[in-house]
Amino acid sequence: VQLQASGGGLVQAGGSLRLSCAASGRTFSVYRMGWFRQAPGKERELVAAISWSGGSTYYADSVKGRFTISRDNAENTVYLQMNSLKPEDTAVYYCAAARSSGVLSSRRYDYWGQGTLVTVSS
Repeated sequence: VQLQASGGGLVQAGGSLRLSCAASGRTFSVYRMGWFRQAPGKERELVAAISWSGGSTYYADSVKGRFTISRDNAENTVYLQMNSLKPEDTAVYYCAAARSSGVLSSRRYDYWGQGTLVTVSS
């Protein structure tokens, strides 16, 4: 599975961005999809995850109520809508895919896309 993330950029605090992650290849085997982020000097953090059906989602406490993960299986694309952005949301965001179901809070993923940089100015 190949993953291509896009949509990052520079935004002012309080603004919004939508990240997209297009999957290609053996997408039939993908189950969970997730978005991670990594800020300078910090560990990579699972931000949100979604089941294959889209019926179940997970959010880190730091983004609950502000971020929304969704997917369009017909387009093999996962989205992360980010609202009310804060400077502490500044990071490189990565999308990832997992072959197995597992719990949505799991950080175990099999495929990774390249990162897309999100910068939130104060």
